Amino acid sequence: MKLYYAPAACSLAPHIVAREAGLDLALEKVDLVAKKTASGRDYLSINPKGAVPALELDTGDVLTENAIVLQYLADKAPQSGLMVANGMARWHFLELVNFIATELRKGFGPLWHHPSAGVREATIEYLSKRFDILDRQLGDQPYLTGETFTIADAYAYAILNWTKIHKIDMHRWPRLMAFLDRVAARPAVLRALAEEGLTQVRPAQSA
Repeated sequence: MKLYYAPAACSLAPHIVAREAGLDLALEKVDLVAKKTASGRDYLSINPKGAVPALELDTGDVLTENAIVLQYLADKAPQSGLMVANGMARWHFLELVNFIATELRKGFGPLWHHPSAGVREATIEYLSKRFDILDRQLGDQPYLTGETFTIADAYAYAILNWTKIHKIDMHRWPRLMAFLDRVAARPAVLRALAEEGLTQVRPAQSA
């Protein structure tokens, strides 16, 4: 498998999950402005949506959309415990993953386009309400669903780190700040960050 990624973009989440799961994963960096891969391929020929991540399978199939890529990778290593597998808890878990995709990730959208002060303020107010929800979900647990690290944690970590890029003060949410530090200390996360050239999270060329 090959993951097409941009440093510090949301493709960091499947990168982390693959390392957590011990999967054999090749990486290829994408210039999201030029829509070119590091090897010179036209990225739009791989993913016509032009966004990362894209996961190219050994069959030639390509998966996009982070929530799907994350579930696919977790399914390849069921022993890793990266997904909540059973009963109603599974559906609530998938609800959480989709909240991160549709409410948290998309909520940052206006901040990538040099917004006016008013737009920035409104966007941060919107995001703050989503941070409140995620903070309640986390509670006093180490991870979002309890003691076990899952794809939801990898996804939330990748997105919440954008608060550093956009200089959003997170001191109102000390539990989320501690969560970011806790995830960042995991060996698989340290490896993924190093492989993307990130000694600390810095801006990708696009969200």
